[in-house]
Amino acid sequence: MRGIYSAAYLLLLPVILFRLAWRARRNPAYRERWRQRLGCYDSAQRLDEPVWVHAVSVGEVGAAAPLVRALRERFPFAPVLVTTTTPTGFDTVTRQFGASVLHVYFPYDLPWIVRRFLRRFRPRMLLLMETELWPNVIHEARAAGIPVVLVTGRMSEQSARRSRSLRGFTASMLRELTCIAAQTAADAARLRDLGAPAERISITGSLKFDVHLPASVFEEGAAIRRDLGINRPILMAGSTRPGEEEVLLEILVKLRTRHPGLLLVIAPRHPERFELVAEMCRRAGHVVARRRPGDPCRSEVDVYLVDTMGELLKFYAAADVAFVGGSLAPLGGQNVLEPAALGVPIATGPSLYNFEEIAARLREAGALRVGADAAALVEIISHWLGDGDSRDAAGRAGRDMVARNKGATTAVVAVLEAAGLR
Repeated sequence: MRGIYSAAYLLLLPVILFRLAWRARRNPAYRERWRQRLGCYDSAQRLDEPVWVHAVSVGEVGAAAPLVRALRERFPFAPVLVTTTTPTGFDTVTRQFGASVLHVYFPYDLPWIVRRFLRRFRPRMLLLMETELWPNVIHEARAAGIPVVLVTGRMSEQSARRSRSLRGFTASMLRELTCIAAQTAADAARLRDLGAPAERISITGSLKFDVHLPASVFEEGAAIRRDLGINRPILMAGSTRPGEEEVLLEILVKLRTRHPGLLLVIAPRHPERFELVAEMCRRAGHVVARRRPGDPCRSEVDVYLVDTMGELLKFYAAADVAFVGGSLAPLGGQNVLEPAALGVPIATGPSLYNFEEIAARLREAGALRVGADAAALVEIISHWLGDGDSRDAAGRAGRDMVARNKGATTAVVAVLEAAGLR
């Protein structure tokens, strides 16, 4: 089956490369170091047996951040190599870690390309974040004697249903993992059902609960709040995806009949959509300001577009209510723990399967509410904007829930040490 998978991947490789070139038209960063994806790492720095952490993009890099910091402290002589598949993931690595880790792009999952990567870097252990299960990467690493660990592994019911159609192939891949640090009991049960050996699975919780809040984040949030308008109610929509901005603009119009002066702040998930979203807002008749020098947020501005990367926490800290994207579109949601850790109440759409248990805990605490459509979200957000006591209570509940569930980093490091990391 792995041979069939490799043959299919090879046949699709021209399509994958065409898609890379197409994305580079809108985001030139995709052109940079593209040969690394084919296993050509000649220009990359050489490392002495690094710990290889694969975190596909921004969210996974953020989740991996506390673990990478812990690895640097616990194993100071073990260099860390971080791979991503997106330029925004690379930008996040640079902001989070600077020169303390090496970044290269993840190799395409073909045996000879993966072997090039392994010969170049000779990693001492591979850590795959959350759902990053790549058959050839796992097989070639194990063939080279490299332990492979799935860290804070997730397996939603939706993903499990897809994997059951290839149960034998999935089971053989999972059996090659040295161990699995699962986020929740439900994730562990689904992974066992798909063939992962029960004795290799530990439940460590989610690294996202160990979210690192810079000491300056509240001060920076307050400064942003002053720039946006200290007396204006602010709805911060983070990590929005296609189809969601239109709904948010509809919500804005309805909310403004109850909360005049409301400012909608939008931070699209992908930078190549910044111009598209700005034009969409203008076509809808809204006055738009952007996060750039010389474009202040005057009182007549309806929508403020965050067209920068790495500032989401600051803008959440400046907001009264947060909407977290990827949840109205059927994409499973984005990281709801960031606004929760900052004490900001959260509204989302119904698609939250990537954060199923975390979202359930926040809902139970009263920190998160789900609206199936624009009308429902208007009622949720309006309630919090109009009732400061309720809004503050929801924010405190979220912050307290995050604090109670910290500790996954320590548990994961223990699993890695048991797996042989030295």
